[in-house]
Amino acid sequence: MKNMRIAAACAALLPTPALACASCGCTFTADWLAQGLVTQPGSAVTLRYDYVPQTVLRTSTHKVDTDAIVFPTDREIETETMNHYVTLSYDRQFANDWGINVAVPFITRPHGTIAEDTTAESRSRGAGLGDVKLTARWQGLSTPEGVTGLQFGLVLPTGPIHRKFRSGPEKGELLDRGLQPGSGAVQALAGAYHYRPLGKAFALTVQAQGQFALHSREGFRPGAVGEASLSLHWLASDTITPELQINARINGRDSGPTSDRPNSGGEQVYISPGLSAKLTDRISAFGLVQMPVYQRFNGYQLAPKVIVSGGVQLRF
Repeated sequence: MKNMRIAAACAALLPTPALACASCGCTFTADWLAQGLVTQPGSAVTLRYDYVPQTVLRTSTHKVDTDAIVFPTDREIETETMNHYVTLSYDRQFANDWGINVAVPFITRPHGTIAEDTTAESRSRGAGLGDVKLTARWQGLSTPEGVTGLQFGLVLPTGPIHRKFRSGPEKGELLDRGLQPGSGAVQALAGAYHYRPLGKAFALTVQAQGQFALHSREGFRPGAVGEASLSLHWLASDTITPELQINARINGRDSGPTSDRPNSGGEQVYISPGLSAKLTDRISAFGLVQMPVYQRFNGYQLAPKVIVSGGVQLRF
């Protein structure tokens, strides 16, 4: 009876996946619903949209006063990066504690920058298939009081890495590798998660995950990433599940001769209110807003003021 109650609660939780992007300002949140971190066997298809508008230039923990910059300068000054992610994922939970998840992202990334020793803005639109993520999980550590699982998998280099600037002084030049839709490298990931009801009205989700590249390609190796999320869910309603998350992400610096190593890596912490709504017995909708409470970046990097996510899931 307790197991069935846990399964029903998990199925209602809000999905908030790690974005399939480079180290250019995305954040991680607990991927509970989209990755199928539930106890009952079954399949699910999730369509999710994430909007990450990077419009604030920051260095260390401070905002850069771009109005005070006199061009040309001896360094690149990025003006904006507007990230749009549409991710289609399929999840399957088997009856023997094992599950799998396949996430296929499609990325559109309009970007503007003023390169060193120039005065005009160069524009690009790095768009295409992102890096496909394959994840397996094992929930054999679960008890009647909670769900505990381990995750491991690969991120495949399916996204393009040769997108170029469309206009401005940099027209025809390759985008920085951190702005390409793909990373170019196979990456391994491993993590763990735990879900536990807190009385009748609340539940807690904790998740942590690490990701690192297994090789470099064309002089670029993406930095390792460590992510963690703590989520509190309100379960008193049968149809609406509000949620409050705290999300943290640590990015290592990119490396290699084609990387922008000085301007990569850092740490971010977000607070994220959201909710999911049960539309029918099989269909759920969800939404989430992430707001930064702490940001530290190496060098000069664009950061978002807010991240907005939403989508629908079909279980069958």
